[in-house]
This record gives sequence, structure tokens and C-alpha cells, in this order.
Amino acid sequence: MNSQQLASKYIASTESVLQHMQIIRRKMSLDAEAVERVLMYVKDYLKDAKYYWDEGKFEVSLASVAYCEGLLDALKLLGTVKFEWPAKTK
Repeated sequence: MNSQQLASKYIASTESVLQHMQIIRRKMSLDAEAVERVLMYVKDYLKDAKYYWDEGKFEVSLASVAYCEGLLDALKLLGTVKFEWPAKTK
């Protein structure tokens, strides 16, 4: 599957989830264990990204690291972690 097909597949899956997802309206609190579980996923996705990079599967590597970054951004938006992405160099 080429990168165009992969992107199309991921876009369709995401659109489906957004159409069918239900928002749970309740007060939420995240404990440290929940944050640690998400960080385990972050580390696993990063490990996958490096593995696929080494295998020459760059599109899959990109998808894996994108998941990783998305989880980190979500944790940051929820106020459970504090960090800044490195500045882009020109």
C-alpha cells in the first residue's frame, strides 16, 4: 500500500469515528496512572516508528510517530504534562 492509499485509509477511519463518536458529558479527572498508561502508548508508537524507519517503511513510520505526537498533544491539552515542541529550524 502506498502513502496515498494509507492516508486515504486513515482519513476514512478517522471520519467514521468522528461521525459515530459520542461525547461523554461528565466531570473528568485523570489520575497519574491513566497518564502513565497513555505515555506507555506514546513510547510504544515511538518504538514502532523507529522500527519501521529502520525497515525502510517510511510511510508507516510517519503514521506511528504522528500517533505519538497526537497523544502527547492531547495530554498537554488536558493539562497533564508540560512541554514545548522543539522550534523548527529554517
